[in-house]
Amino acid sequence: MASTTMLINDITQDPRWRAIARRDTAADGSFVYGVVTTGIFCSPSCASRRPRPENVRFFSDGDHALAAGFRPCKRSRQGLPSRASDHAARIARACRQIEAAQRPPALPALAAQAGMSASHFHRVFKAITGVTPHAYAVGCRQGRLSQALTGAEKVTGAMHDAGYPSSGRFYTEAEQTLGMTPGEFRAGGKGMRIDVAIGPCSLGYILVAHSDRGICAILLGDDAVQLRQELCDTFPHAELHDSDSAYRQRVAQVVRFVDAPCHTFDLPLDIRGTAFQQRVWQVLRTIAPGETLSYRQVAERVGAPGAVRAVANACAANRLAVVIPCHRVVRSDGTLSGYRWGIDRKRRLLAQEDDDGEAPAGR
Repeated sequence: MASTTMLINDITQDPRWRAIARRDTAADGSFVYGVVTTGIFCSPSCASRRPRPENVRFFSDGDHALAAGFRPCKRSRQGLPSRASDHAARIARACRQIEAAQRPPALPALAAQAGMSASHFHRVFKAITGVTPHAYAVGCRQGRLSQALTGAEKVTGAMHDAGYPSSGRFYTEAEQTLGMTPGEFRAGGKGMRIDVAIGPCSLGYILVAHSDRGICAILLGDDAVQLRQELCDTFPHAELHDSDSAYRQRVAQVVRFVDAPCHTFDLPLDIRGTAFQQRVWQVLRTIAPGETLSYRQVAERVGAPGAVRAVANACAANRLAVVIPCHRVVRSDGTLSGYRWGIDRKRRLLAQEDDDGEAPAGR
């Protein structure tokens, strides 16, 4: 009895026992413990029922525990990847499978490939990617759509190349995705009249372009010729017209807004982009001057918390500088990341929006 009491006291005073009592994840990897009554060894954070101290034996790693005759606990997955990393690897393989498929794979087939039940796979997939398997497949198909339409001779050919089984689904989804009809997208602005003005502003040169729907581009840069070429690349078949005096008054409104973004901007806009891009841009327009959001916060507000990279891509695709304020999106630690019109312009925009005229610390 005395020796047992001493053993218990020795173990309970051991920092490793306290780590087991706390189920301390920080201690995982530093040691394992075996339970003599079950013959099983576990990691410190294992959620299994806590053993009696006198039944615990400590080992530096799983190999030593195995050599002593213990077997690994299934719950703590000794010797195996963590459950989180295992799930991430399985979902990554499923994503590659969806991306490579011409048509969205069925949920039961994806789940079976991942070694999970359909309901469990659906739940894990959404937790990791932020979207359902079906939504991810639709997004992949929409990406193929824009690629297929670019340079396609016929819209129907692009429909089949993108993997759409029917024309009804194609035309419904295509217009929501592209922000215009497939024919208009393929035409690259053919038949459109776009009025263009280029002039100086506080951030260098500014190009303002206006279609029959509204302002379709506000571009910033250091070279007027390059700005016009960027617009030509976006709408290669549109008819570009230099602005008249009436249009230049609108341009002056845009310039005033760029120089002082705290003012209200009420000119009509022609916003063209995929359905996801437009959701992101709508969230960006709710960020007030002087405030910022991280890419992850934007993804959460869009309803796709796992789509951080897609949010960054949507910011990069924005053609309406300042009006759609992608400059107000920063990294999670508050530092600046890429900006279509240059990091220095992003820093200056944020600085002029600050109450004290200086960029927040860390930017």
